[in-house]
Amino acid sequence: MRWRRRDWPEREPRPKARTLPDEEKKTLLATLTKEVAASPVLMGLGLQVRSQRGRCYLERPLGEGDSGGVEAWGRITPLADSADLLLEQEGRKGSWSEIARGSARKLINTVASDTKGTFHGLGALDKALRRAGKGLERLQVKREGTTFVYAESGEVCSPQEALFHYFGLPLHVLVEPSEWYSYHRKPIIIKGSEDRSRVLVRFGAMSSSGESFGGTCLYACRDGRWGAYRIRPSESRDIASAEAWLSKRKWRQWGW
Repeated sequence: MRWRRRDWPEREPRPKARTLPDEEKKTLLATLTKEVAASPVLMGLGLQVRSQRGRCYLERPLGEGDSGGVEAWGRITPLADSADLLLEQEGRKGSWSEIARGSARKLINTVASDTKGTFHGLGALDKALRRAGKGLERLQVKREGTTFVYAESGEVCSPQEALFHYFGLPLHVLVEPSEWYSYHRKPIIIKGSEDRSRVLVRFGAMSSSGESFGGTCLYACRDGRWGAYRIRPSESRDIASAEAWLSKRKWRQWGW
């Protein structure tokens, strides 16, 4: 049996990097750092810019503080064939995928405004905080049935905005489960306790065949500290069942 030859599309060559003089490297690093500082969410998550071998890398400390290592978010490369910069994100086996091209401001704004979960999913929150101009100060939000709105404007909040402003989740917990965000699953608040110490959130997505799937996370404040706990599907009916299941497991989340 003979295999037919297929005309596969040619793989695009990787863009060539431009070598910057030392002074330009310092300027680029300073510019990127300044743009990061303009974003309340990126600053709150501790995003740092590191220069190495002509490229700049975006990294943030894991968890609360930097004792748990760093998480690589992407790299920025000056291009040889234009004045643009290239923003890439690393996938499996060291392969890099292009996210955007443009100026330093455009690329950092791309990271800061992310709502899909490519980086963090908190783009709507970052926009609201910038507009308020008060850094990470929590704004007044009220609950109207299953909806959360800003008390001053009446504008509807995204789930992440409600979790931050109304329930008081810290940013490093709000971006968890990070793997679900990276799969572009969308969070929906199912139930929140009256004392605002427990929130059940479903993360859903749609398959290519049109079927919905996802998982459930319980955000819980225990002994003054918030945590994000993935719940076994059969135990995710409500807050009580999720918490009872976690208690039996000594608060080890699903998959651990």
